[in-house]
Amino acid sequence: MDFLHILENLKCGTRHGWTHTLRHESVAEHSFRLACMALLLSGEFPELDMDKVIKMCLIHDWGEAVTGDIPSFLKTESDESRENEAIRALTARLTDMRPQLDALYAEMDARETPEARLYKALDRLEAVIQHNEAPLSTWLPLERELNLTYGVEDCEPFPFLRELRRLANEDTLRKLAEES
Repeated sequence: MDFLHILENLKCGTRHGWTHTLRHESVAEHSFRLACMALLLSGEFPELDMDKVIKMCLIHDWGEAVTGDIPSFLKTESDESRENEAIRALTARLTDMRPQLDALYAEMDARETPEARLYKALDRLEAVIQHNEAPLSTWLPLERELNLTYGVEDCEPFPFLRELRRLANEDTLRKLAEES
């Protein structure tokens, strides 16, 4: 029960991104849609363990239940270290599942498996899609370029994601053109 109370912070903790209704997106909302994306795209990756990818999507931001969200373009090595410590403290509470969760986090961090690379590509793609859904008034100046480049390299090895990323860029360019 205590662990679930900690995870409730993911519902309350907001991310840098906004929704189309001018409300900050919660960390839990990002993780939910990310896991849905993995589920919906599972047929595109029959050679991968998509259950593992969905698990990665669901747990990837658990550390933020303790540290809060720091946008990727502001996150320092010290922030990463604090988040990793928070994750270790959280998994320590789940003694039966700890080995499985720690192994999953290690795999995600190393990004050497196709599953870990796919999860990360989806994570970045979801952030781009969310930015496109938010009004331009919520974007920082640096995000006008960042939204065109963020996650492109991560999506490149996956033809289906490469095409989704291209479509996301079209949405970004259309949104930026409307501002003029």
